[in-house]
Amino acid sequence: MSSSMEESAAPAASEHHPQSKFHALLLGAIGVVFGDIGTSPLYAIRESFHGEHGFTANPVNILGALSMIFWSLMLVISLKYVVLVLRADNKGEGGILALETLARKDGRISNATFSQILLLCGVFGATLLYGDGIITPAISVLSALEGLKEATPVFESYVPLITIAVLTGLFAVQRYGTEKIGKIYGPITTLWFLALGVLGVYKILEYPAILSAVNPAYAFNFFVENGWHGYVILGTVFLTVTGGEALYADMGHFGKLPIRVGWFALVLPSLLLNYFGQGALILQDPSAVENPFYRMAPSWALYPMVVLATMATMIASQALISGVFSITKQAIQLGYLPRMGIVQTSDKAIGQIYVPFINWVLYIGAVWLVIEFRESSSMAAAYGIAVSLTMLVTTLLALVVAKTAWRWSNLTVAAVFGPFVFIDIAFFGSNALKILNGGWIPLVAACAMFLMMLTWIQGRKLLAAGIAEYALPFEKLIEEFNASRYPRVAGTAIYMSGRPGTCPLALSHNVKHNKVIHERVVLITFTTLDVPHVPYYKRLVVDEPAKDLYRIVVSLGFMDSPDFGVVVELAREKGLDIDPNQTTFFLGREIVLATRKLGMSIWREKLFAFMGRNAQSPVSFYKLPAKQVMEVGIQVEI
Repeated sequence: MSSSMEESAAPAASEHHPQSKFHALLLGAIGVVFGDIGTSPLYAIRESFHGEHGFTANPVNILGALSMIFWSLMLVISLKYVVLVLRADNKGEGGILALETLARKDGRISNATFSQILLLCGVFGATLLYGDGIITPAISVLSALEGLKEATPVFESYVPLITIAVLTGLFAVQRYGTEKIGKIYGPITTLWFLALGVLGVYKILEYPAILSAVNPAYAFNFFVENGWHGYVILGTVFLTVTGGEALYADMGHFGKLPIRVGWFALVLPSLLLNYFGQGALILQDPSAVENPFYRMAPSWALYPMVVLATMATMIASQALISGVFSITKQAIQLGYLPRMGIVQTSDKAIGQIYVPFINWVLYIGAVWLVIEFRESSSMAAAYGIAVSLTMLVTTLLALVVAKTAWRWSNLTVAAVFGPFVFIDIAFFGSNALKILNGGWIPLVAACAMFLMMLTWIQGRKLLAAGIAEYALPFEKLIEEFNASRYPRVAGTAIYMSGRPGTCPLALSHNVKHNKVIHERVVLITFTTLDVPHVPYYKRLVVDEPAKDLYRIVVSLGFMDSPDFGVVVELAREKGLDIDPNQTTFFLGREIVLATRKLGMSIWREKLFAFMGRNAQSPVSFYKLPAKQVMEVGIQVEI
């Protein structure tokens, strides 16, 4: 039986693992989930004082920046994401689409307009992750390899080329899945965080007064000293919290408990020690702002740190890539994107997947960014705006979940989420100043994906309406079966039906034009529910509305994968024995014709038709025996 629909393949988010299993998940989470946020020390402090909008490295600015970094990590990541947002798991799955479906689940939102707004927010927030998934690998790996310049100028012109080579290797190994990758990455990332902490302690001991920056008064003094111009630094401070959204999106891969333990026990202390160590170094030597991270390391440790940082940044990219894969599968199952190939990479955790098309699109985008910008400082201007918008959308959706699912009072919701909304808006406003300097790149990528998702959602509705004009009414089909007016052809015919209670287009054509019906006809409908996984025993319902006419409804969660082989076994348990070798599958293929009917603009209808033509074949998607499939085509105007 395929593991994609096995009940035993429960999501990794279950918190009831044996101790050894928990340790494996913890190591995997450290190796994948925290990679993005864990490599921010490579460039965050540097961009605050050496970037395009850098500030003078004086005590007021250094202590103020560190204070903002400390409280950003504590409030945005520790409190908002790790404590609050991780509670909003949709039966183990995280990510913005899981959050959106949770907010609209079971009719909790009675207002149709508001429900539609939540849908659009969720879709837009998901598309922003695609823009982030392109830029994170590029800036992370490039910033790590720039440490070679600190060792010798010989490597300076080769850094972009080496970065592209590393990115090629990173995306090439994605097909092996996060379970196998996590086993390799976990020990490396653990070593990375320990190195961050050791380097930070080394410098803090030289200047322990730097720890006073935990006092929020230093952040206040920074704005008093710099006025409105100080608002600019929020865009670079925000670089320290990028990765929070990937942390939530990857929850389905490892579970909330390993993420929480990993964050508070190792990741947060290591990050804070390193940031404060960099601040101590700059206070003692202002010239270190050129690259404070590598200037902290002793000369003998420079090359080993470059190697370790490069491996860590590959892992940083993994967090975003895994999150984008999860979002893509959810979007396909929810009907927001056309079918595309999805590879299950683990027989233990159903959330661990690989999406080849998306993988290589991200690779091409990341390589283009390296070629275009060549330096991480230049690329930093393009980084952050997509993530800040995603975080704002996540906060708003979590606010709705707190009100509708958790039953919080209005006062509690306002008291808890109001400050987070304010912080997210402040971060977004500061990052918006980067739009003309490259921030438009992830926004354009996100808007392109948003347009495609909306076009696919609306196009499917128009297509369903167009097909309804041609299809035989289901009641009429039952009459034909009961009347037995048409000759019966030996064998079993299986028709894929888009919705229960409708007659598939292929069957309508067979009855209308060929005037024959098979001895036994089975209609199969796959439906996706607003939950990540549907229990094995609840996935299939069989009824017989007429003699020898069977209707099967297969219910899947948005993280489950359809598999006809499993449907056969489930149907047999329900009393319907289907022999795949004696069965013919009929699929309807709709040829979409763009017209000027009321619906979408003509160019969007053409885009929908193009997406439909290039979607993965239903034969591959539903795992049907290709040699027994017949397709019936029809032109449908929308």
